[in-house]
Amino acid sequence: MLGGFARLFHLQVRRLLFYLDPLMEADAPMERFRNAGQGHVFQYFCDLQEEEKKTLLLQAEEIDLEEVSRLSIAFRARDSMDLDFSGLKPAPYIPHPASGGDEEPWVEARALGEEALRAGRVAAFTVAGGQGTRLGFDGPKGTFPATPVMGKSLFQVFAEKIFASGARFGGQIQWLIMTSVQNDKETRQFFETSNYFGLEKEQVHFFTQGLMPAVDGNGKILMSGRGRIAMNPDGHGGSLRALVRSGNVERLRSLGVDTISYFQVDNPLVQCIDPGFIGFHLGEGADISSKMVPKAHAHEKVGHFCVKNGRQVVVEYSDLPGELQEKINPRSGELLYIAGSIAIHILSLDFAARVGGGAEEGLALPFHFAHKKVPCIDEAGNPVQPMEPNGVKFEMFIFDSLPLAGKSVIIETRREDEFSPIKNAQGEDSAETSKRDQSSQFLRWLASVGENVSGLETVEVSPVFAQTGEEFAARWRGMDTKPSLQEGIYFG
Repeated sequence: MLGGFARLFHLQVRRLLFYLDPLMEADAPMERFRNAGQGHVFQYFCDLQEEEKKTLLLQAEEIDLEEVSRLSIAFRARDSMDLDFSGLKPAPYIPHPASGGDEEPWVEARALGEEALRAGRVAAFTVAGGQGTRLGFDGPKGTFPATPVMGKSLFQVFAEKIFASGARFGGQIQWLIMTSVQNDKETRQFFETSNYFGLEKEQVHFFTQGLMPAVDGNGKILMSGRGRIAMNPDGHGGSLRALVRSGNVERLRSLGVDTISYFQVDNPLVQCIDPGFIGFHLGEGADISSKMVPKAHAHEKVGHFCVKNGRQVVVEYSDLPGELQEKINPRSGELLYIAGSIAIHILSLDFAARVGGGAEEGLALPFHFAHKKVPCIDEAGNPVQPMEPNGVKFEMFIFDSLPLAGKSVIIETRREDEFSPIKNAQGEDSAETSKRDQSSQFLRWLASVGENVSGLETVEVSPVFAQTGEEFAARWRGMDTKPSLQEGIYFG
């Protein structure tokens, strides 16, 4: 079997040949699939139009058949694998000063993080492969209007935060954006027409998420059409493989970047560049660091930071038994498993490269199995819309890199300051609740400088004006003429 680097090089050469003329290289992949027991993928190849043939060949070239076979065997054996929670413990974390944590380490961490930012060592990384379908929005989720007054898109919010951090620390912060095959073109066009929201074009780097084929219960690759494989994104954990395969690891190294600030596209409150978080990560010499918030209630749908076999792990809410989710810490009276994962991480570039490269034995993210309804064709080539789950999708999760790390750190952040995602069209974690939470944060900033905010509900502060309460207070004190506070006021 080829090593990680050799396989990557081999794959890139083959891709080049395919893009030049896929049909000239058709025999080799067809033989490869037949030998793997997946010859049905090319069952209708001779009946396809030339462009359809090229599409199918390019899809096939992306598939690691050994990996698919290995995962299919693991899926069929899953019923004999019980989740073992013996010895599970809640993971330790560094408490926030507002929760009684010691202030001094936070001050020291912030100073260390600011030093790294001034040296140009930090890049931002946004996972943005999703569409706004669940929000009733036609377009990439990052283009969704998210702010309470101006209706800025999620991408604009992040761009302004990255711009403001770069201006504050005297450098150009690189921004990596992982899209999907589905939304890559539209995302790039959105940035072009928006003039990159004031950022330089060369500091924003787009690349697409990897894909995995869906299979049936016997491990046979499903076809969504006679000339198209049923492919699905490989999960947010696939961002590390995509980071390596896109060449962005080497790009960042050449620019002196050794630290990545990772966050997902649906949370407008996230601190894209947090000096304190960066400082804790660097000060501890961690491979990966994470932020947690105390769970809002026992059954909140977030992962749980835990320790198992001496390693930090995240156990999904759907996997942790209800009695453990509800268990109380007798010393504090709070939930024992209180540390909720909110998908905000810092990774060392070297660690991301090792995990994403797959070259080292035992240092690769595991795949998870999702039994789903997958539209496909039957053996006669007729379309099927399944009423029950008929296929298996393979996904990787970024938090599974925690037990692979030599050192990992978890710090607490305040939910009201950094976590209000937009996931649903209505109700909890919707645009309505997120806009409310954004306004609440800005109103707290105003109240902290002695302003009367009674009667105000909707306020917006541009990240370029201030990103934290401390920055807002400094800007406010420096204003010769204070604006009249009124509903819908915007600080730009």
